Amino acid sequence: MRLKDKVALITGGGSGIGEATAQRFAEEGAKVVICDVNLESANSVAENIKEKGKEAMAIQADISKKSEVENMISQVMERYGKLDILVNNAGINRDAFAKKMTEEEWDAVIDINLKGTFLCAQAALNAMSKQNYGRIINTSSIGALGNLGQANYAASKCGVIGLTKTLSLECARYNITVNCVAPGATKTPMTAKMPENIAQMITDKIPLKRFAEPGEIANMHLFLASDEASYITGQVIFVDGGISVGI
Repeated sequence: MRLKDKVALITGGGSGIGEATAQRFAEEGAKVVICDVNLESANSVAENIKEKGKEAMAIQADISKKSEVENMISQVMERYGKLDILVNNAGINRDAFAKKMTEEEWDAVIDINLKGTFLCAQAALNAMSKQNYGRIINTSSIGALGNLGQANYAASKCGVIGLTKTLSLECARYNITVNCVAPGATKTPMTAKMPENIAQMITDKIPLKRFAEPGEIANMHLFLASDEASYITGQVIFVDGGISVGI
């Protein structure tokens, strides 16, 4: 198994891509910690994994709050004594054209998508640097390239790319790789709310003519978390059905 006995923390693990990643990591032998602001969702995923004979635990945390992030990492260390893999998957959107976007809509997205990614990486690094090993996988998006009505989201996801590249330089001395996955349109609870005509318009622009399944993004997370990717760091990998090629 590719992640045998590794301890992996996945934020936003209660649904969508995070849930798929938690399940995939557990299949490959990881002890999985599912963090979500919705404890019921996190517990549901953890229980499902444990029913399959695998190791999992659930933690509720708001990743935009430093104290909650530090408490989350402390719980992981108390239970397992180490942290090998962090998948910064949690994210939100609050779409509005820039002319009408409120300060609250801007702050909410930046606080979760960018600040939250930084806080989780910072707290994880304290553990990973001591063990001289780690894999950090951040989440950008095809939206980082620009999208109508998503000035806040695009800015946050561009910021994650810059953060990833900088952390990769700072962390290499500790044998910690830091990479970024940028999904395209994916079947998640977030995109399920999308009007059908908008979903079809997006689909028509994708060379593969479909949205990704969450498991297809999880497969990239698995690769970057595995020893097979030990010499890959500071990279942004688009998993988007080819749409970024034409932008």
